[in-house]
Amino acid sequence: MSPISTAGVPLTRRDALITASALAANFAFPLGPANAAGPAIPDLSEGEQIMGFVTTKDDVQIFYKDWGPRDARPVVFHHGWPLSSDDWDAQMLFFLSKGYRVVAHDRRGHGRSEQVAEGHDIDHYAADAFAVAEALDLKNAVHIGHSTGGGEVARYVAKFGEPAGRVAKVVLVAAIPPLMLKTADNPEGTPKEVFDGFRTALTSNRAQFFRDVPSGPFYGFNREGATVHEGVIQNWWRQGMMGSAKAHYDGIKAFSETDQTKDLKAITVPTLVLHGEDDQVVPIAAAALKAVKLLSNGTLKTYPGFSHGMLTVNADVLNEDILAFIEN
Repeated sequence: MSPISTAGVPLTRRDALITASALAANFAFPLGPANAAGPAIPDLSEGEQIMGFVTTKDDVQIFYKDWGPRDARPVVFHHGWPLSSDDWDAQMLFFLSKGYRVVAHDRRGHGRSEQVAEGHDIDHYAADAFAVAEALDLKNAVHIGHSTGGGEVARYVAKFGEPAGRVAKVVLVAAIPPLMLKTADNPEGTPKEVFDGFRTALTSNRAQFFRDVPSGPFYGFNREGATVHEGVIQNWWRQGMMGSAKAHYDGIKAFSETDQTKDLKAITVPTLVLHGEDDQVVPIAAAALKAVKLLSNGTLKTYPGFSHGMLTVNADVLNEDILAFIEN
């Protein structure tokens, strides 16, 4: 299966001139919020730059990126719902510039991976990640997961990564474990009615829903005084609409109802838990504050005022904190 391509919208001569003028003007101003590597231009020329597909045991094609020296330590990224590996651009370029091998894949049904009807659950997510790790022979790796990707990482490490001796460290960023859903045993969780609302919005008008989420709570752009980055919103929408509506619909159950208490307890490698204190999507009380207590070797770092999408809008801060954790 080849990657999805999208045809561009034809531009009139007037549109082209306006666009060119806007681009020229932008060169006079600083880069946007995700200028992860700082003002200096990093040298990214070392090592191979590879993209391709891995076939899972149930015959699903998983798209991956694998950049950097083959003999460098792998840093592996797991994206959130309903996005793709492109959501890690700021981190992949940053860690590539630091000499690491950076790897990321699109979850099944997301991005450029195959849009299959089944297997949209945490078990399959983790097994697919293991298929990539085996195919690329990733060892002594640092696995970093954001949101649903954090749930994927927790299950991967507990079930596959540590037993196979392939994981050295873990970073959970605004991650869903141990459980998002509000229950009698998890009163800090989010009521099921909220997730039912997600399903209704997705089936009614997925394109509008995928516009409303990033322009509102995901990046905290709904907060008074927030600096809104239109390009970030559009990029979120682009990634979401590349994927399968079926995968996204099933994924709501996967990220909201999967109890990963046992996964967290099974992880023994050093684990850094990062969470924004103003996360409106995965509230910190039901996630990071509980997760770190279940980890045998966990460290918690929280960020006042940071949103669920902090890995993008606060990439400069998070990248340095993750780098320090990896290198210590």
